[in-house]
Amino acid sequence: MNRAWAAFKAHPYISNVLGYTALFASADLIQQRVLGKKPAAEGSSSINWHQTARVATVGFCFHANFNYHWLRWLERMLPGGGVKVVAGKVVLDQLVGAPLTISAFYIGLSLLERRDDPLADWRQKFWTSYMAGVVYWSTMQAVNFTFVPPVARTAFLGVIALTFTIFLCHLKQQHNHQPD
Repeated sequence: MNRAWAAFKAHPYISNVLGYTALFASADLIQQRVLGKKPAAEGSSSINWHQTARVATVGFCFHANFNYHWLRWLERMLPGGGVKVVAGKVVLDQLVGAPLTISAFYIGLSLLERRDDPLADWRQKFWTSYMAGVVYWSTMQAVNFTFVPPVARTAFLGVIALTFTIFLCHLKQQHNHQPD
């Protein structure tokens, strides 16, 4: 375990990008297996691997990179802890980071699905996602900014993002007929 932690500290960017990709893929797989309502046809897998690959691609291309740089920027702009600093980071995260990440999720997936209107899901599901996220992320980011050292914040964020990404994947699949 000490070697893994040493590798993470030595290469946090690579660790975070790979971790986010795995977490996004895992979130989609959990959503499909636990929350998905499609029964498996006899002799076939109930997993839509194309969908999982698209979710992992969005995690890899946008979320991992954005969160890594976003958290570093927040720490430079508002260094340290304390109630006022943590509150400032949480407010900025909810006003800037949350809308960008939720938008990237829905629009990115729609583009990868080659939808005629890549903004349709975003228009339909953004506010529900954002409002749920305000409650969830405000709490989680307050914990993150208060108790987690800066070098581990993106990893912590990735782990807690698993739950929210399962929610987003589930919401994305509601009233959707998506291509393979």
